[in-house]
Amino acid sequence: MTYILLILFFVLILLIFFYSKRNRGLVQKTTISPTYVPFLKEQKFNPDISTDNWDLHKLRLDKFKRSQYKGLTFFVSSENKIYYLSEEGDKVYC
Repeated sequence: MTYILLILFFVLILLIFFYSKRNRGLVQKTTISPTYVPFLKEQKFNPDISTDNWDLHKLRLDKFKRSQYKGLTFFVSSENKIYYLSEEGDKVYC
């Protein structure tokens, strides 16, 4: 009777050992990919990508005469005034 209990005990220990080793390998293989955030270089050369960086926004306004800042597209007029278009299509000067 004690031999059967000893054998069951060792089998149980071996199963736990192999199960934990297998799960440890699965955890190491799992990688979490970060969400896509455009690189600063890509943002610098594309005024249609929205940014929260005020200095980058001003740079793009100077270079491209338009820039998206916090989801709103701003433009530079021929008189060098900055404006955006309202929902009705009217120019709103800043």
